[in-house]
Amino acid sequence: MLKTRHVHDHACAHGHPPSDALRVAEARCAEKRLKLTPIRREVLEHLAASPAPIGAYDLIEKMHRASGRRPAPISVYRVLDFLLEAGLAHRIESRNAYVACAHRHEASDLVVFMICDTCGCVSEASGAPVQRDLAAIARGADFRPATQVVEMFGRCGHCTEPAEA
Repeated sequence: MLKTRHVHDHACAHGHPPSDALRVAEARCAEKRLKLTPIRREVLEHLAASPAPIGAYDLIEKMHRASGRRPAPISVYRVLDFLLEAGLAHRIESRNAYVACAHRHEASDLVVFMICDTCGCVSEASGAPVQRDLAAIARGADFRPATQVVEMFGRCGHCTEPAEA
């Protein structure tokens, strides 16, 4: 059984408020001397406000509805790349979508994503124990992974019906 020190919900009705992701982003950008430009902030705000992972083109539509301007896809993808590299967002591989991250871990840290099949909520847990095991497996196979993603699907605690007594 995987023991974790923390579990975090992303943008769910029962998760962190969007302002948490912005506070973390501002602090991290200041620490690392990164620039949180207006478009980067806007993309992060939309990610943080979304109740589920959001794809780039859906993000563009949300930005268009909110501001009346439609950013070019390449601009949004560049912003998403920045947010991923800075550890301010995560890409949910199976959904080809993104979530804001309000946690202070490094972009290279393995995170285990738990994706609710009912509400679409994404929770994350530290994948440190899994990361050590995967590193050992890779070393044994003389393999150098570029990316490590762990996604689990099921039902979150909010959507799970209480067990009958």
